[in-house]
Amino acid sequence: MVTTIIAITVLLVLSAFFSGSETALTAASRPVMHQMESSGEPRAAIVNALHQNKDRLIGALLLGNNLINILASALATSILIQMFGEAGVLYATLAMTLLILVFAEVLPKTYMIRNANRMALTVAPAVKIVVLILGPITQSITLIVNIVLQMLGARKSPNSATDENEEELRGAIELHSGEKNGTRQEKAMLRSVLDLSDVWVGEIMVHRKSVNTIDANQPAISILDETLDSPFTRLPIWKDNPDNIIGVLHAKALFRELKEKEHDTSNVDLTAVATKPWFIPEQTDLLEQLEAFQQRREHFAFVVDEYGTWMGIVTLEDIIEEIVGAIEDEHDIYVSSFAPQPDGSYLVNGAVTIRDLNRACDWSLPDDQAATIAGLVQHESRRIPEVGQSFIFHNFRFDILKRQRNQITSIRITPQFINKKEVN
Repeated sequence: MVTTIIAITVLLVLSAFFSGSETALTAASRPVMHQMESSGEPRAAIVNALHQNKDRLIGALLLGNNLINILASALATSILIQMFGEAGVLYATLAMTLLILVFAEVLPKTYMIRNANRMALTVAPAVKIVVLILGPITQSITLIVNIVLQMLGARKSPNSATDENEEELRGAIELHSGEKNGTRQEKAMLRSVLDLSDVWVGEIMVHRKSVNTIDANQPAISILDETLDSPFTRLPIWKDNPDNIIGVLHAKALFRELKEKEHDTSNVDLTAVATKPWFIPEQTDLLEQLEAFQQRREHFAFVVDEYGTWMGIVTLEDIIEEIVGAIEDEHDIYVSSFAPQPDGSYLVNGAVTIRDLNRACDWSLPDDQAATIAGLVQHESRRIPEVGQSFIFHNFRFDILKRQRNQITSIRITPQFINKKEVN
């Protein structure tokens, strides 16, 4: 009996080891382990290797834990049956449930989760041996489980691993706590990096009505004056009609050509100076376009719709601004696009993009149906609003302040309403 009690005690300790190891290894920070492995920590390399095949790791630990718990329960039952007869089965069940729950599950798991990184390094070598020993059995069990899941129609999505990794990154970003402006800016930048593949260039492009263009049919001296007056170094050139874009004029290239022609503007050939236009569809995502800019070593592209009509332009700076926020230099003309008011409302230019406003004010207005605030109001109201009209949707009130022809130019946004209805 003494030997059996000692065996049960040893089995409970082993059960605690298996339970705690599972918690420590699954709760250990993968970035921390990766950094420690890069620094030359061999135990961190073992932890990362075990994470590479998590199904096999969990299977081996669960198999070992269940074998030990069942064996311990069987030994306790045999002792108590000898002592109390058939009632010993009930006593053994109650006693082993309490012992396993407290000393082999809750206690070790609580300790391990509080010291996950340190304990993961401690138990990793021993767990590696356990996985190697029980590996063939767990592989067989995993095969049986996969067959059953396929029979039930459950199939793993090919993109599930990528989606899980992205969601893990988003969760880690949201866990980055802090109320300082620097912390909020860092979180916004990291979220923007992950969102690049979900945003189209059509959502961030500069609309053609806001683009400075040059008529190639003008005299060279007029083109030179327009180039000097413009705050931009790259200007689209059109010929005969504004839709016929023939190239992009770089101010530096124009000045270099003038120098070669000894400042004789009559001999300047714009078609030779300008670079060929690069047209891209508006459905191109920002990550793909950023890679294209890097590969082509260009900073400027024309955005066209499904009919081939150019809608606007997108630059490398536009994509970078989606990550870090607005970038302005000494030549930019600053125009306040939204201004907070003492009553808690905001005066917003209708051309402000929803993404910029969400990032600046930490809002969550939807941007899947419209790119700008004016577009969102028109989409939700199903009309072109008149000045003085007010609308309530998405927990915000929108008051139309100014309108030029069919374009909403100024809106007052008040984040205080809940019901979605129209107010006239």
